[in-house]
Amino acid sequence: MGYTINDTDSRYNGWTNYATWRVSLEMFDGVDIRDWCDVRTCDAYDLSKQLSEYADDMISNYGNSETLAVDYARAFLSDVNWREIAEHLLDAIQEEEGA
Repeated sequence: MGYTINDTDSRYNGWTNYATWRVSLEMFDGVDIRDWCDVRTCDAYDLSKQLSEYADDMISNYGNSETLAVDYARAFLSDVNWREIAEHLLDAIQEEEGA
């Protein structure tokens, strides 16, 4: 049986899947989301949309946005569980502020 990113049993290091783990680690680890939203009123859904747009902007800024590499990057990003990353970032801020 081959590996597919959308397998329900494909959790990776505690995250939904490899794409979610890798994007969280490489794009958002250490990012202060307070620059993007007020954590008292920001919800995971709205933040997840901002994270997705930010990641898409990052890959679009590498020259021609219509290349095969950008297409592959966007396909990879389509497998990311943006809400999970948003919830993780919001939880980290709440823990920090509660400490």
